Amino acid sequence: MIPGGSWLLVFVVVVLFIVSNAVRILREYERGVVYRLGRFVGVRGPGLILLIPIFEKMVKVTLRTVALDVPPQDVVTKDNVSVKVNAVMYFQVFEPGKAINAVEDYLYATSQIGQTTLRSILGEHELDDLLSNREKINQMLQKIIDERTDPWGIKVSAVEVKDVDLPEGMRRALAKQAEAERERRAKVIHAEGEFQASVKLKDAADVMAPQPVTLQLRYLQTLTEIATEKNSTILFPVPVDFLSYFMKKAPPEEPKKS
Repeated sequence: MIPGGSWLLVFVVVVLFIVSNAVRILREYERGVVYRLGRFVGVRGPGLILLIPIFEKMVKVTLRTVALDVPPQDVVTKDNVSVKVNAVMYFQVFEPGKAINAVEDYLYATSQIGQTTLRSILGEHELDDLLSNREKINQMLQKIIDERTDPWGIKVSAVEVKDVDLPEGMRRALAKQAEAERERRAKVIHAEGEFQASVKLKDAADVMAPQPVTLQLRYLQTLTEIATEKNSTILFPVPVDFLSYFMKKAPPEEPKKS
């Protein structure tokens, strides 16, 4: 025979077991998918949740945005360049019932969808497009993955391509291409500067030509600038009038009469 105190202890243990299995508290970002004898009966939460012990079971689902890394994938671009690309996806469960009932493991399934979509979409683009139009590719990936995960009650808000790992030979080729582009731009800018300077010099010459005094003043200014430098140059000033004698054009010869 079991003493009265022992019966009380057993009763307390049974009550605690029932309460621990019947009472659930869910946070604001959590929902509970409830099953009664294996049948889906609804989504509950947040707050205090009461379950029928033994007959009802609950699966917790978070509604917060999940950042899921997509492992590096070997991708062959449209122009036959082999690269390694990884990405990150941001998604959120908006229908907990579908996320649990429609797919076995929605985290694993979403990761696999992201990997296969990343390989197929990037394989349709050339390397230059992948490097320069990354925002456009991100939007395309987000749209396609979101459409595929919608039946699972999952909303993909963003997909970002993080790193594009190029082969060593391709890196050197791109570095040479970038260097050649910089040299081309430098030469174009230098040529444009020379052209603009020549235009200004021509305008200055047109202004100074009618007034010989301005040419003489410019000549004296140049001598002053040379003299201020610490050098061993010896200057012999020559009158401008003397130089103007050599600048005069000879009169054209008249044609001989036959």
